[in-house]
Amino acid sequence: MWWLIAAVGLGIPLVVTAMPEFGMLAVGAVAGAVTAGVGGGTVLQFIVFAAVSVALIAVVRPIANRHRGQSPQLASGVDALKGRSATVLERVDGGGGGRIKLAGEVWSARALDGDQVYEPGQQVDVVEIEGATAVVI
Repeated sequence: MWWLIAAVGLGIPLVVTAMPEFGMLAVGAVAGAVTAGVGGGTVLQFIVFAAVSVALIAVVRPIANRHRGQSPQLASGVDALKGRSATVLERVDGGGGGRIKLAGEVWSARALDGDQVYEPGQQVDVVEIEGATAVVI
């Protein structure tokens, strides 16, 4: 019974602080409760609690940290437009006076290389979006 109380007690800070380590300790406490339920002695209960908790922290924590540092897989907004192809509608050069059709919309555009010129009908790739202007190559 004490192990289940400890598991609930460790689950509360997990919810409040969003620190996954508390959840791993709570799972270790549940494993201790299961050990007590099958007749394991006090020393064995603590060994199971410690082993399960340490194993979870050693295995799950690095995986969680790796996923926390990754950027989202799904790009949205202007980030989703980077790398897409567009069709030149009006002459595009380094000055930024041209227009392209990108994702069904007309955008102002300029060439990444100031010496490069793209004529209407050509396909270009969007490198970056600066404000309302697409930078293309």
